[in-house]
Amino acid sequence: MTSIADGAVNIQTTSESNYSTPSWFGEVVVISRYLRMHAVFRKINESVRFARRRFGRYDVIDFLAVLFGYAISGERTLEEFYERLQPFADPFMALFDRDRLPARSTLSRFLAALTETPVEALRTLFLDDLESRPLRNDANEKQTGGLVDRTENTWVVFDIDGTREAARQRALPQTEDLPTPFRRLDEVCAPGYSGRKRGQVVRTRTVISQAHSFHWLGSLGNRGNGRYREELRKGLSTIGRYLAAYQLDPARTLLRLDGQYGTGAVLSDLAGFAFVTRGKEYSVLDHPLVQARLHLPPDQSQQRPEGQIVRSLYDCPQVPVGPEGVLCRVIVATHPASKKKSPVGVTRAEVVYELFFTNLPQQAFTATDVVELYLHRGAFEPVLSDEDQEIDPDRWCSHSAWGQECWQVVSQWVWNLRLELGHQLEPTSLRTTEFAPAIVPQREQAASRPASPVASAPAAGYAPPTPATSWKTARFTGSDFPRQPDGTLQCPAGHVLHPQEQRREDGGSLRVVYAASIRDCRPCPLREQCQWNGAQTRKPRQVSMLLHPLMVGEEPLLWPTTCATS
Repeated sequence: MTSIADGAVNIQTTSESNYSTPSWFGEVVVISRYLRMHAVFRKINESVRFARRRFGRYDVIDFLAVLFGYAISGERTLEEFYERLQPFADPFMALFDRDRLPARSTLSRFLAALTETPVEALRTLFLDDLESRPLRNDANEKQTGGLVDRTENTWVVFDIDGTREAARQRALPQTEDLPTPFRRLDEVCAPGYSGRKRGQVVRTRTVISQAHSFHWLGSLGNRGNGRYREELRKGLSTIGRYLAAYQLDPARTLLRLDGQYGTGAVLSDLAGFAFVTRGKEYSVLDHPLVQARLHLPPDQSQQRPEGQIVRSLYDCPQVPVGPEGVLCRVIVATHPASKKKSPVGVTRAEVVYELFFTNLPQQAFTATDVVELYLHRGAFEPVLSDEDQEIDPDRWCSHSAWGQECWQVVSQWVWNLRLELGHQLEPTSLRTTEFAPAIVPQREQAASRPASPVASAPAAGYAPPTPATSWKTARFTGSDFPRQPDGTLQCPAGHVLHPQEQRREDGGSLRVVYAASIRDCRPCPLREQCQWNGAQTRKPRQVSMLLHPLMVGEEPLLWPTTCATS
């Protein structure tokens, strides 16, 4: 019999258990040494103060070391993490300059006893660490990314959104002879929006992300549907601090907000930042400025590559929103209603109306650009999905509010460290994506397809309509015929002029001709001031409204971003 065994190999067996090193232990070694090199552990010991309660010889850093390891490991529960860690407890704690691993029950008591002060101190250290080491390229230049608009100004974009984690609870008997039921999750969860399964409660957290570097700037959680306005104010403060640290201009900062922020009350809290959000103040549709604009041709049409819906876009600048009367640019998107109810917008007369609120300048962003910028928030969802797969910060680590908040701060810290170390391992330059193509000048556009009236429409949309200039002294001009919400004009005598004709003109302008009824003009006492030949005129009065092309920069929208290598 021929043996294939190598004589130089000796195989030995033993009845004793020899545990294999966890696959994630090497990453714990790298990150812990990196944090020690930047004195993060020392700063935690100095800044995160907490009145100890039944924690024996342990300090705050002991428990945070466990949370850092738990976030890096990706283990599904703390129980599974402790089972894998227990044989290597001493070397694990030595990585954090500690000598003893806290028991799981001790960690639970620590998280349950946490208060706001130490957690906010930890959050401050988390931001300090992020701001102290920006991503740099090979030339040692900061890489923050940005959005280059059509006038070649650069904007830094931040995403603010809410994410929810649900917990299922059993139904408990409630009778007079039983005490009031107590649930462990009452402090961190509460009933959320309708539509949840029976017994489900939720916890909502607002997350802030830098859209170009994929860094997390913060996580702010609360019971139930959360306190989104309070969380938004804290998020704005965090963004302001980030801008100051990186020496970025707040006037060139763009916030992309979830639709729950689309009210006038919330927009008044945005502290001067530029914003894009989906609106839910549908009373704006009844405003005379919006109604009058909806009766004119749309500025642009928009269709997503993966969708079948073609939206007609109407750009309405300087419209007051909400009881506060916050002036903002309102983009109204319409499309025909289908048999299935639209999940967003409001349906009127078989037409679905969607609202988008912004204060971005029309010269730099067309109506289509604004809508695409908001819908591009869908790129934020894969980041949340990656976060769930790598760290899953929404898994329950504590039944106390501040304990859960502490865990989520540590989770985002680990995410940012992975991005930073990955970038140091492979420093890549900014990757620039053409977010929207350049605008073809109107003359070139008309010359390319002169036969089509639709093709000659301006690619950037229309400026607000203006009446035709005065054509005879001592006569009523077009400005004396104000537009009405129903799309008509009203003459000085109170009669109605209806639109009769639309004509394309040179340069991409659109002329809309309105005419009165001859039955109103003949007996009118103001005929001498209105008609060309006074009482001898046999035709009704006509007024022209001109829609000139909107003057917008012709450059493409560019989206420089760093390559995520976490």
